[in-house]
Amino acid sequence: MSSESYWLDTAPAFHGGQAGPVEGQVDVAIVGGGFTGLSAARALAMKGARVAVLEAGRVIGEASGRNGGQCNTGVAQDYAALSAKLGPQQARAFYQAYESAVASVADIVHSEGIACDYSRNGKLKLAAKPQHYEGLAKTYELIRREVDTDVELLDATQVRREIDSDQFHGGLLQRNGVQMHVGRFGVGLAEAAAKHGALIYENAAVGKWQAKAGGYQVQTARGTLQAKQVLLASGASQVGDLNWYRRRMAPVGSFIIVTQVLPADVLARLLPAQRSYVTSRLIGNYFRVTPDNRLLFGGRARFAMSNLRSDAKSGRILQAGMAQMFPQLADVKVDYCWGGLVDMTADRLPRAGQHDGIFHSMGYSGHGVQMSVHMGRVMADVLDGNSAANPWRELDWPAIPGHFGKPWFLPLVGAYYKLQDHLH
Repeated sequence: MSSESYWLDTAPAFHGGQAGPVEGQVDVAIVGGGFTGLSAARALAMKGARVAVLEAGRVIGEASGRNGGQCNTGVAQDYAALSAKLGPQQARAFYQAYESAVASVADIVHSEGIACDYSRNGKLKLAAKPQHYEGLAKTYELIRREVDTDVELLDATQVRREIDSDQFHGGLLQRNGVQMHVGRFGVGLAEAAAKHGALIYENAAVGKWQAKAGGYQVQTARGTLQAKQVLLASGASQVGDLNWYRRRMAPVGSFIIVTQVLPADVLARLLPAQRSYVTSRLIGNYFRVTPDNRLLFGGRARFAMSNLRSDAKSGRILQAGMAQMFPQLADVKVDYCWGGLVDMTADRLPRAGQHDGIFHSMGYSGHGVQMSVHMGRVMADVLDGNSAANPWRELDWPAIPGHFGKPWFLPLVGAYYKLQDHLH
């Protein structure tokens, strides 16, 4: 069993990186070579800016290449709760931002001709308890009335035709969702950014930056450059002097297993529509079929950071959960098991803007595949002077109480969520 991400292991090599030292002057230095940074670099380069992407490891080597491969409309929290808290107008605007994010992904795939097994299959949220179905029904009515008519509420019988498991009591189908091989997409996005003129430096961890006349001096492991503007696109990175941002996000581990290749007839019975699926529990699961007919099955599993030992423990939990959901897969071999970090904000909404003159976009809270790509394009407009393009610009971002950079509280959060799942 490989501990590498399936997406990274089966992605092509990136050939557009810079071989020389990090030096010279640029208009924008982007810290982080994931989807946010690469999308912003592409968009800025297309505007004529001189851009450098500074990545601590390999492009898309962290969250962008270690996720569940789901790319769908839908805010990271319940829409009904969001509407009640913020009001219908603001909730609608945030929901539409996620719709725009899916469209951004599709536009880049098609305009750049990225071969990434792109398909439009939609997302099905599965009610794990009868009361969860009642909640999905209320959310369905609200979404359909206020913002999105392309949704459907499925009862237990209809869901059983969608998924060969008896664990679910209904579901909410949102059709504006796509699937792709995120590793191939990410490398294709990096190649596209380089093609348009962006300078991409791998293994160039940023140590610090400081204001200089007319901009910033940015120090990296491969040299120093001058930049008029800096965009921080590092997500939950544990590298560099990012404590102000770390105090405002919980880096929650998310863990994934991928099975051996499964026979086509097994998958046709198991998941005939091959959508993206997510369960309704707080500590739930998400799953989908990969382009080469494997089942990807993931979830929080344990509230812990990702490392080899933690990933292996979580993998065993996920394998047991998969076998419980799909007894017909109890003896199926697992070929991949890995983990990554989700940059979770307290309200599970992204944050983008400026702090001490440095631009940032992060905090995607488990919905980063689409939102990171979209916000890269948005932040290119923001850096170009259009601050109104940022849908999250009005959100404040206080530190999480008691959080000083290291997430000591994750086991407590996990215990609380487990209790809530048991009670509700």
